[in-house]
Amino acid sequence: MNDSLPTVTVLIAARPGQAEILAVNTALRLDYPREKLEIIVARGKQPSIQRNTGMRAARGEIIYFLDDDSAPLPGNLRRAAAAFTDPTVQMAGGPNLCPADAPFLEQVFALVHASWLAFGPSRARYARVGRLRDSSEKELILCNVAARKDAMLALGGFDEKLYPNEENALMDELQKRGKLLYDPELFVYRRPRRSLKSFVKMLLNYGRGRAEQFRLHPTARSAPNFAPPLFCLYLLSLPLLWMFLRGASLIPLALYGVALLAQAAVLAVDGGIVRSLCAIPLMLLTHLGYGVGFARGLFTRLQSSSDRPKTDVVLETVLL
Repeated sequence: MNDSLPTVTVLIAARPGQAEILAVNTALRLDYPREKLEIIVARGKQPSIQRNTGMRAARGEIIYFLDDDSAPLPGNLRRAAAAFTDPTVQMAGGPNLCPADAPFLEQVFALVHASWLAFGPSRARYARVGRLRDSSEKELILCNVAARKDAMLALGGFDEKLYPNEENALMDELQKRGKLLYDPELFVYRRPRRSLKSFVKMLLNYGRGRAEQFRLHPTARSAPNFAPPLFCLYLLSLPLLWMFLRGASLIPLALYGVALLAQAAVLAVDGGIVRSLCAIPLMLLTHLGYGVGFARGLFTRLQSSSDRPKTDVVLETVLL
């Protein structure tokens, strides 16, 4: 049985000097033959470079990417390995879920992440949605995804000019060559942002990263990401629109308010009334923060390989 399993390298990007790494502790409990398993910690300050460096050094046929704060289930590797019995599958992954014992604010953040209105199809990154299926970069997330090493290296690995969204560009290219699978049962536990400030910073970075990805690797799938910046433009234009349209200018805003209330009602089924009400202003904040970040990302200066600062990466192989 073990002979048919592929070799796997668990690759974890971490900061220099980071002592406690949750992903390492939980990866050591993965149910997988030790002779076919390798765990590498790539320490540095630029995750794209860290992962590329670790990937080139990896012995595994499959690379299982985890963020330093991801906590995979023991059966994840065997479940992922089953997906790769299909030679056309290039990548397989699933959601990262908020632990049940997370603080109240983090649970509200998780509710926002899992809402269709705030994150669209990408809500599948934060909630178990549907069944095992062919998917796209909109539903997969790098803190919990496995992929064929040779396929990624053939494409040059992650675009080191991008962070975040380096994985999205690579996933788009992999999908041209085969399948990306989303498995709702292949999940990890991972806490959301700890504070409102870090949540806003995340939104700004996500928006900027998506815009920079669009500039470097434009695809039709990025079109819906223009909605938040257009919404921000609408809000800024409201005083001018009021001068010409009067009450009619508020119709889109009224419809948006109805959509927020409807989404909160849906979230209340699993998240409870209090959390769902707290999620309403955060869903609005999601659109504003992402929209501002996206608009900024359309005009940022993209670094080339020559002017990017040197980044040292230290690889550590964890003893099994």
